[in-house]
Amino acid sequence: MVESARRTLSSLDITRPVLQLGGNIVAASDHVRLLGVDIVSDLSLDRHVTNVSASCFYHLRQMRRIRRSLDNQSATTLVHALVSMCVDYCNSVLAAAPKTTTDKLQRVLNAATRVASNTCKFERGLSQLLHDELHWLDVPDHVAFKLVVTVHRCLNGRASNYLSNHVIPVSAIVSRQPLRSSQQNTLAVPHYRLTTYGCRAFSVAGPTAWNSLPVAFRDPLISNACFRQHLKTVLFTQQHRLHSV
Repeated sequence: MVESARRTLSSLDITRPVLQLGGNIVAASDHVRLLGVDIVSDLSLDRHVTNVSASCFYHLRQMRRIRRSLDNQSATTLVHALVSMCVDYCNSVLAAAPKTTTDKLQRVLNAATRVASNTCKFERGLSQLLHDELHWLDVPDHVAFKLVVTVHRCLNGRASNYLSNHVIPVSAIVSRQPLRSSQQNTLAVPHYRLTTYGCRAFSVAGPTAWNSLPVAFRDPLISNACFRQHLKTVLFTQQHRLHSV
């Protein structure tokens, strides 16, 4: 697979390479599937999100058909399993994704909420059901939750080296130790060239999400369970402020 920006791919006449293995010929593809995530040549995630959304809506339609035979607890369990398996799986790759992309998965969460609560499409109170009863974060906030939890694991030495090497506290950089940010548990955010792809890298998206937290919550010494609970509270508070405006 040849990877490049969409404009570059459209302007270049690229001949796809061909690999010959014995008597078999393997042609290059414009997309690959890696650990369940569809990656296309321009590194956009539209194809992946579209496939996930289509699969989720199919299963939700099947659940809607048998909803009358299920009690609320059973329906909620099924919906939680679907969301955890499809929507939440590898969703940290959606860091810095455009709103048009995350909105597709947000519509899946909205439909799943309707199935779990057995309500119709145009009934009010969707946000209350989604946040207060099912305790789900909106898709962009859940992506941020995954990123910040991963950064917290890196700071505690419980993540892989290929991730931990990109999480550098400002206080560990000698030239920046006199700065006020070095006393606030902030992380160094490297410079990047391409605004389309550079800000999506974990080395940029992870520290950026961590630095956006209130100073009181940027404590790597907090236990993982306690940190996750406090982090979710912070994100829910931000959501309520946003929806109340």
